[in-house]
Amino acid sequence: MRFLPALAGLTLALACGAALAQEVAFPGLRTDTGAQVEVTADSLSVHQADGAAVFTGNVLIVQGPMRLKADRVEVEYGADRSKIAKLHASGGVTVVSGKDAAEAREAVYEVAAGAVELTGDVLLTQGPNVLSGQHMTIDLKTGTGRMDGRVRTILQPGETR
Repeated sequence: MRFLPALAGLTLALACGAALAQEVAFPGLRTDTGAQVEVTADSLSVHQADGAAVFTGNVLIVQGPMRLKADRVEVEYGADRSKIAKLHASGGVTVVSGKDAAEAREAVYEVAAGAVELTGDVLLTQGPNVLSGQHMTIDLKTGTGRMDGRVRTILQPGETR
């Protein structure tokens, strides 16, 4: 009979862990999505016909406290071509803000919506905690997100006093 309470406790712990592994708070990744976007890179190619811009080599995008690094970033402008609509990043993508950091193969940042979508071997670190999966979306306005695709998490227990 001692087996039943232990099994119930284990089931509850696994259910709670699964919920934490999918819906995650990213307080460090909250940023002012209306702030200016600064882009630096080794080179820039601009195509006047469609207004496309491609930054390559050590690309760094800064918006408020958020930093996005990648090997290559394509800039997609809005219909009026005066504002950036999306940034398509590829190759060693890293998003850092505060103590939160995320890595992936690719990322798409929808500037007006304040949404970042990371795909391909996504790894998130929040202090000592680690979360991995294949796809992650982050809402920069609210600092919340979701991880999908065979999610794995390593949570460090807090100190007890």
